Amino acid sequence: MHKRALHYYHRKLSRFSSWYFLIAAVVFFSVAAFALRQNNLQMIQLKEAVFQADEAGEGTEEALRELREHVHSHMNTDLVASEDAIRPPIQLVHQYERLLRAEQDRVREENQAVYADAERVCEERFPSGQLADGRVQCVESYVREQGVQQRPVPKELYQFDFASPRWSPDLAGWSLVFGAVALVLFSSRLLLELWFKKRLES
Repeated sequence: MHKRALHYYHRKLSRFSSWYFLIAAVVFFSVAAFALRQNNLQMIQLKEAVFQADEAGEGTEEALRELREHVHSHMNTDLVASEDAIRPPIQLVHQYERLLRAEQDRVREENQAVYADAERVCEERFPSGQLADGRVQCVESYVREQGVQQRPVPKELYQFDFASPRWSPDLAGWSLVFGAVALVLFSSRLLLELWFKKRLES
């Protein structure tokens, strides 16, 4: 390329200072850092809302859905158990305990009814004039055969973890993109400046 043309394009390039791009990159990355922090703070608030709803016994599903949707659509909101963690980060402890108590109450009530039936049946088989041992064995056998067993309540159904995306189309995500573009333009502007100087001095 002729030096006159090089001077012309170099003057055109000089209108765009590389510092503009660097300042833009710093601004965008600062906005991204602020937005990432806000994403995380909102996740913490939504997680606390889940725990409060679980303790109160109402609105748990709605709170859990809001938390899940926020984590799945925003960066820096991971709620995934680490490798050394024993339990997932979200546990509906109170809901699990309520269901467990309800199951225990059901079994106790039904077994009380079974025991009452056993006493009635065995009293007919072994009238009071006969040996009491036979009636006791009859009751034990009846309860053993007709008794209700407690159904398991799996804890896994009330434990959750949610993973956030690597990039999300929100304020944090786009700020990172624009910051990266500004940084590339800054680097490209410096390299072009060095290339023009080298060609003009040769």
